[in-house]
Amino acid sequence: MNQNPVSLRQAKYKGGLLTKNIFSFTYTSQGIAFLALWLFAPCAHAQTPVSMADTNFIFAAAQGGMTEVKLGALAVQQGMRDDVKQFGHMMVKDHSAINDDLKSLAAQKGLTLPDGLDAKHQAMLDKLSARSGSAFDDAYIAAMIKGHKKDAKAFKAEANMTQDADIKRFLDKSIPIVEAHLKLIKTMK
Repeated sequence: MNQNPVSLRQAKYKGGLLTKNIFSFTYTSQGIAFLALWLFAPCAHAQTPVSMADTNFIFAAAQGGMTEVKLGALAVQQGMRDDVKQFGHMMVKDHSAINDDLKSLAAQKGLTLPDGLDAKHQAMLDKLSARSGSAFDDAYIAAMIKGHKKDAKAFKAEANMTQDADIKRFLDKSIPIVEAHLKLIKTMK
């Protein structure tokens, strides 16, 4: 009744103990592999992550763009001068188009843009809303010069810094528009 260790190992192998362990290990490994594929397959198709600097730019540009549209509509309503009203109309039209491009870009990158102004931009809108007549016109022109200078600088800086081709395309399309607005509003002083 005394079996030697070799024959016991052979018996376990032939009897299925080792075979069962191999099959069990194989099925477990395949299950884990399928689970990993199922869990991580969506990540394989996802966009490369957007850098924090690019994300910050996109959100700041969205706030600025929404503000330009709201201020433009305000200029159309409250402006005294015809050129202020015309410029306001152009802001609504051009910045609505830029905002639509930015929304598409953000969605492509998996970002959700806010649909309202933050406190800082709302305060700017409220401050201009309280003015009327030539005081409104002067304040609007000053705000547009300041805002477009800031925007042109930020857009150019982002264009030089970003490595994202989609963001670069957005900027290549938007920068000439922002610069044209700045040039025009400066003539209205």
